[in-house]
Amino acid sequence: MKLPVLSRRADFLAANRGLRIARPGFVLLARPNDADTMRFGITVTKKIGNAVVRNRMKRRFRELLRDALPAEGLAGHDHVLIGREGGVERDFGVLRQELSAALARAAQGKGDPPRKPRPPKQ
Repeated sequence: MKLPVLSRRADFLAANRGLRIARPGFVLLARPNDADTMRFGITVTKKIGNAVVRNRMKRRFRELLRDALPAEGLAGHDHVLIGREGGVERDFGVLRQELSAALARAAQGKGDPPRKPRPPKQ
């Protein structure tokens, strides 16, 4: 089953207002969408490494999500994985377990506490 992919910036910003579950290798964002479809998106910032490292991380996350979402994902939700420092070196099995635990927390509606707002730029 081919899952739809988030591509518009507005979809990523909307997901950022949903549940946030942080794990050592990634942060999972989950937010209900208007459709009944399950969608996913991946983002890795330039802080993580060069293009080779970022693309490798995105490939690993894509495979993780394609494996886990059909069985454990939340129906009618957008799922976004944000890569964290050290996520590339983590064992794939460990990442899979962390994703399962994060999806289970999201299904229970238990996100991490909200982050403190950033101070305004001057």
